[in-house]
Amino acid sequence: MKKRLFAVLLALVFCLSCAIPALAANIDRSRVADGAELLDDDEVAQLSAKLDEMSNRLQMDVVVMTSDDLQGYDTATECADELYEYCGYGFGDDKDGIMLFISMDDRDWAISTCGKAIDVFTDYDCDYIADEIVPYLADGDYYEAFDYFSDLCDEQCTQYDENGGDDDGGWVDDDPIYDDDNDDHRNFTLPSEKLSPVWILVSIVVGVLLSAMIVSTMVSNLKSVRFQPSASSYVKHGSMQITDSSDLFLYSTMTRTPRPKHDDNSSSGSMHSGGSTVHMSSSGTMHGGSSGKF
Repeated sequence: MKKRLFAVLLALVFCLSCAIPALAANIDRSRVADGAELLDDDEVAQLSAKLDEMSNRLQMDVVVMTSDDLQGYDTATECADELYEYCGYGFGDDKDGIMLFISMDDRDWAISTCGKAIDVFTDYDCDYIADEIVPYLADGDYYEAFDYFSDLCDEQCTQYDENGGDDDGGWVDDDPIYDDDNDDHRNFTLPSEKLSPVWILVSIVVGVLLSAMIVSTMVSNLKSVRFQPSASSYVKHGSMQITDSSDLFLYSTMTRTPRPKHDDNSSSGSMHSGGSTVHMSSSGTMHGGSSGKF
């Protein structure tokens, strides 16, 4: 009896020792999940190292995931949100992080944010990042797109932290219009001293006199035009005779405006958090981001 019990316990220990490495491997998710095989091994290794360093430094997961299709989900946004949670991404209890998801079937892209990343990456920021990387995706330069995505995320997080969390998502520093080295940049210099009231008064008087002269010239050219008390004054006498007249009601127009209704279930749809539009996944986790085609 004791031998049988010992054998059973030994088998249980052996099973647990086999299960623990498998469980650990299941939890250790790469931040580059290239299911569509858009990158070669060297590109995956380089991008993974870069995203791992960024994520640990920022304490926020930065992830790139590709797939052949939407995995049975209706939209790229839904797929990105669900896969982000299913794969266990995100730092802390709030699952802080951002993920770029690519589906090659219908050439969909989606950016999913969670936790702190919802505040860091506003709707404007997500759209800006997408506008920057979509041309690379459209040309098939996938590594360049993913690498640029990581740089933009790093830059936005740095800008957010430098502003103490008060970021308007303007990306002004990157706009060439405001670049001091831009040849088209124009510097406007305001007068260093206030204008004298005498000059202001002279300007007003000159303006009034010029206006009066122009108006009087226009009026003098309209000598044949005089005010007439009725429309009959414009009709030549005896040229028109009205034999019968009546008033006819032709039609009426009625406009109806529906009364706005209050939606009691509005909490289940999209909501706003700061500068981000957020929605809820099937697990009840809030996500932000944006999506589109390339």
